[in-house]
Amino acid sequence: MGETRKKVTIKTLQSMKKRGEKITWLTAYDYPTAQFAEAAGMDMLLVGDSLGMCVYGYEGTIPVTMDQCIVHSEAVRRAAPMAFVMGDMPFMSYQTSDEDAVRNAGRFLKEAGVDAIKLEGGVRVASRIKAILAAGIVVCGHIGLTPQSSGQLGGHKAQGLTVASAKLLIEDALAIEEAGAQLLLLEAVPPEVAGFITRKLSFPVLSIGAGPNCDGQLLIVSDLIGQFQAFTPKFVKKYANIAEVITSAMTEYIKEVKTGAFPSDEHCYHMLKGEDKEFEKSIAEEYE
Repeated sequence: MGETRKKVTIKTLQSMKKRGEKITWLTAYDYPTAQFAEAAGMDMLLVGDSLGMCVYGYEGTIPVTMDQCIVHSEAVRRAAPMAFVMGDMPFMSYQTSDEDAVRNAGRFLKEAGVDAIKLEGGVRVASRIKAILAAGIVVCGHIGLTPQSSGQLGGHKAQGLTVASAKLLIEDALAIEEAGAQLLLLEAVPPEVAGFITRKLSFPVLSIGAGPNCDGQLLIVSDLIGQFQAFTPKFVKKYANIAEVITSAMTEYIKEVKTGAFPSDEHCYHMLKGEDKEFEKSIAEEYE
């Protein structure tokens, strides 16, 4: 028997950064997937608003609601009690006011039992971060490519590609640290910029498409296992092709049902010995 897995906390993650141990982070949207991640020993799980595309088939994250995020977060929490589970604040759950931000962040903890919440933005959400922290909730910032505001960025494009834009990212990162956040996610940022920010900040900085110089990596589970087929971002490495496996299995099932190969005798329940003949005799007398 292996060593019992200990609960991952914010202190665990901070210690990992100090000793240079990389943090593993994956999205999860349901109980079975979170169970697999827990069994694999994943450090962190994000119930991301990417569930809009990966679960509901939306074109983007904008339609995702708080209620949807809460339901999925609750399922993931039940499946992965030892992982550090984070809820993703959906569009318009925190942009309107500090009060709305605290109320909705609190729902993640109260109704789903997550360990932290994530919200997009740097300087412009500093007051939101401070307010949520004042309520006793761990906050993760998110800068670079921020999908909820991708329209302002000209689409889903990498950020920090020029010196000027890289400096803006650094200012956002410093503002997030000053506001008191304890984690930061960098998305679609050059590794040179990500590395500088990681060294500059005292808390863990995670990468999704921001290169190897951060304290850990995040991937969308649907990308990692080859389930999401609409597109594959440049930074994704597919470790499996579940879509191909599942489609093949379903195709074979259709074929066997059509030809009568399934179900075979081994997939059937049989009456107790002698009852089958008694049944035939009984229905022959009563119904024929």
